[in-house]
Amino acid sequence: MDVNRQSHEIDIVGSIKKVLEEKKLLAVVLGVSAVLGVCIALSTQKSYTTSVVLAPEVSASGTMSESLSDMASSFGIDLNTKGSMDAIYPEIYPDIFASNDFIISLFDVKVTTKEEGKTKTYYEHLKSDGKVPFWSYPGIFIRNFLKKKEAGKGGKINPFMLSEDDEGICNGVRNSIGCLVDKKTSVITISMTDMDPMVAAIMADTLQSRLQSYITEYKTKKVRNDLKYYEKLYAESKADYVKAQRLYASFSDADQDAVLQTFQSKRDELENEMQLKYNIYNGIVAKLQNAKAKVQEQTPAFTIIQRPTVPNRASSTPRSVMVIMTMMFGFIADSLWVLFIRDFVKNRKTNNA
Repeated sequence: MDVNRQSHEIDIVGSIKKVLEEKKLLAVVLGVSAVLGVCIALSTQKSYTTSVVLAPEVSASGTMSESLSDMASSFGIDLNTKGSMDAIYPEIYPDIFASNDFIISLFDVKVTTKEEGKTKTYYEHLKSDGKVPFWSYPGIFIRNFLKKKEAGKGGKINPFMLSEDDEGICNGVRNSIGCLVDKKTSVITISMTDMDPMVAAIMADTLQSRLQSYITEYKTKKVRNDLKYYEKLYAESKADYVKAQRLYASFSDADQDAVLQTFQSKRDELENEMQLKYNIYNGIVAKLQNAKAKVQEQTPAFTIIQRPTVPNRASSTPRSVMVIMTMMFGFIADSLWVLFIRDFVKNRKTNNA
C-alpha cells in the first residue's frame, strides 16, 4: 500500500515537472492569460453593497401565538399561524421588492453619484452610468440590428408592457436588491448593490422607506377608508346642524313677541330639528375621533437598528483576484495540453497516417 502511495506521489511530481519543462509554452500561456485577465478585470463593473436593518413592531394580541410559533420553528415545526395574520407578513417582503410595480416606482428617485456629483433619476443612472464589458459588444450589436425600432414613447413606463431594455433594467435592479427576514426575531435586513457607493446608500434608504410606506398603507387601508367616510359624514352633519341653528335663530329673532300658538309650535319644531341635528353631529364627532384613534393604532412602527452608510470598499471580486484566477485557468489548460491532449492528438494523427 505504501509502495502504491509512493508511486502515486511520484506520478504527480513527474507530471508537474513535465509541465514546467515546457517553459516557453507555459510562459506564453500565462502571459496571454494575464493580459486577458487584466482586460476582463478592467471591463468588469465594480459594485458596492450597503444594508439597512430594521425591526417591525410586534402586536400584543399576537405575542402568545408568535411565541409558540417561534418555539416550534426552533424544532423545525411550522404551526402555520399566518392564516390568522395579515396577508402581508415579513416572509413575503422579498416578493414585494421583486415585483415590477415596486421596481418601476424606484425609477423616479433622485440619486447623486459619488464620482461625478451629478443628480439624476435612478433610471437615468442605470441607463447611462453602467460599464459594458467588451465581450458583450457582439451580442448588443446583433440584438440592436435584429430588433425592431420602437416608437418613441414618453411618460411613465408601463409595467404591463415593458420593452426589452426596460425589462433588462428591471431584472438588474431585482438582482441588486436583497431582503432577509429573521423568522425568529422578525428583524429585516435590506441590502442594495450598485455601481456607485453613494447611489447604493441612497437606494437602500429609499427601499426601507418605501417598504414602511407600503406596509403602513396596507395595514391602515380599511381604517383610513372608515376615517374618510366619517369625515364626509362630519362635514355633512355639521352643515345640517349649522343650517338648522341659523334657521331657528332667525325665526326666533323675527317672532320674539309672537304669542300665537302657531308661531310657538313652529319654533318648537325648529328647536327640536336643531337638537336632532346636533345629536347626529355630536355622535359623528365621537365616531370621527374613534376612527382617527384606530388609524393611529393600526399604523405599524419600525425601529431602524442600522442605517445605510456609503461603502468605501467594493463588494465585487477584486481585480487582482480576477487576474490570478484567469492565470490559474491558463495553467490548468496548459497542463491538460501537455499531459493529455497533445499526446492524444499525436496518436490520432499517427493512426490516421
